Amino acid sequence: MVNIHNLSVSFQGDYVFEKITFQLKPGDRVGLVGKNGAGKSTLLKIIAGEQEYDTGQIATDKEISIGFLKQDIDFEKGRTVLEESYEAFTEIKKLEKQLAEINKQLAERTDYESDGYHQLMVDLNEIQHQYEIHGGYNYQGETERILQGLGFQREDFTKLTETFSGGWRMRIELAKLLLQNNDILLLDEPTNHLDIESILWLEEFLKGYTGAVVIVSHDKMFLDNVTNRTIEISLGKIYDFNKPYSQYLVLRNELREQQLASQKNQQKQIEQTEKLIDKFRAKASKATMAQSLIKKLDKIDRIEVDEDDNSVMTLRFTVSITPGKVVIEAENISKNYGDKEVLKNVNLLVDRDSKIAFVGQNGQGKSTLAKIIVGEITYQGKLTLGHNVQIGYFAQNQADYLDGSKTVLDTMIDAANEKNRSKVRDILGSFLFRGDEVEKYVRVLSGGERNRLALAKLLLQPFNVLVMDEPTNHLDIKSKNVLKGALKSFEGTLILVSHDRDFLQGLTNKVYEFKDRHIKEYLGDIDYFLEQRNLQNLREAEKRTVVTEVKEKRSAGEEYEIQKKLKSAKNKLSNVEASIAALEKEIANIDTELLINYEETIAKPHFFEKYQEKKKKLKKLMEEWEVLQETVESLS
Repeated sequence: MVNIHNLSVSFQGDYVFEKITFQLKPGDRVGLVGKNGAGKSTLLKIIAGEQEYDTGQIATDKEISIGFLKQDIDFEKGRTVLEESYEAFTEIKKLEKQLAEINKQLAERTDYESDGYHQLMVDLNEIQHQYEIHGGYNYQGETERILQGLGFQREDFTKLTETFSGGWRMRIELAKLLLQNNDILLLDEPTNHLDIESILWLEEFLKGYTGAVVIVSHDKMFLDNVTNRTIEISLGKIYDFNKPYSQYLVLRNELREQQLASQKNQQKQIEQTEKLIDKFRAKASKATMAQSLIKKLDKIDRIEVDEDDNSVMTLRFTVSITPGKVVIEAENISKNYGDKEVLKNVNLLVDRDSKIAFVGQNGQGKSTLAKIIVGEITYQGKLTLGHNVQIGYFAQNQADYLDGSKTVLDTMIDAANEKNRSKVRDILGSFLFRGDEVEKYVRVLSGGERNRLALAKLLLQPFNVLVMDEPTNHLDIKSKNVLKGALKSFEGTLILVSHDRDFLQGLTNKVYEFKDRHIKEYLGDIDYFLEQRNLQNLREAEKRTVVTEVKEKRSAGEEYEIQKKLKSAKNKLSNVEASIAALEKEIANIDTELLINYEETIAKPHFFEKYQEKKKKLKKLMEEWEVLQETVESLS
């Protein structure tokens, strides 16, 4: 499908990666991993044809289609969610315009016997045929199914895209890509803005995807559940294993240990040979032997151990001044977005030095309450900040507040004051922006690099209360660990909105669960909360309320039987979806042949019988899919 050979890319004289080679085949679901700035997004852009490369070759099959979900997207204003989603169907929309124009003419014209009118009828018949071939009568239903899978409600379909946050607009873009049936999907951090229900839906969708998928993500669970191959970019090289991420890490460590052992043994042999050479050189009779050993030594292929990129940012949050005992007091806080009530009469008391986690399903008000606390949005009720409280805020889309036209250095200097302006370069260095990297424009930074810059910028302001909304989005695993260490040692008050259990473990001493417009307090860490809720992980906590309630009413025996049936139904559903995808591709190929060479194609023996049979089979499979989907939903 795609062959990449000896690909090299450099930036300001330094190689991002050098002479990398790999293939992408149908069915490959690749997790592309590496540190922030390693070149993951760059590689996706190159495969998508949006960025040039220095040397090497990229060979693809003819007429291959590639869908690319970028971190930065632009929307045309004035379109509804449905209208924007329909933009995925360029050919269908073109045919719709043609049909509308013809129907308009047919309605207005009265020269029914003329050649022109007759030609309009012929054109109408042909375009309708093409419209059917391209799925014109089915695309609207498929669009609604995908949008609902990604978390949209029916009432959202008619709303303008500009009324949604960046995260929800990202979902629309993802929906468009999933609707296009591309041969290759390139997804750059697809889960950053998805709630758990949408992540689970996307996992199932990608598992059944017949083409190739390349995913950049720092979500270990998502990678393990979806991928069957891992490619890591590290220090300009790639490491490629046909394993999901966690299994890959084990193999990668084993390989390095083997390399170290082999290198150690080889080094012993080299040292022994060098001693013999020194010994024989002193004797004239052994000079020939010494020369022979030197030649032998020169021919040894030295074992190299793969280097690890161990560079990490350094981070420390300091408290500005000591605040009063109570830092935040909220009474009867309510918040509506139009007709939708997110919070209702919420009360919250935050003592000095508290470490709090906000958890729960997306859309339940976690980010909303965080924004209310920092004074970003209006609300009903009363909120009081304590004496000497200074709040530092890291928003979920913090990186979006950065000006792309500024350099990294200018961004920091503009945010600094007289006291800390002289420390700007040192702070940037601790966040891995060193040397010429400070002169990079913000617009060329990766998502992870932007998040690091936003964190660095945060250090320039004084605070004793830190509110952070999904701070680990875009951060690589090492950077996550550094941030966690800094928050552990932070001596002020901390409020964290997160769905990352690994990150939250050991960080907080109080958990608030957001559910049905209210909050519930748990006096312990995230593990205590999960224990109290009898849950294995945060994914379960974030699932829809109705699911949990139904499950709680079942006995253990009933639950076992239902889970057996659910598993069976899901397996059947997966098989049917794979069959539908394969059959749709077959029909699409035939439709393409009809477009290219109509006469030759229809001349094939029993062509129309076979063609109609495939369509009937597809219809039957779609009906079967609907029944199975309903079964799965009823059992879930």
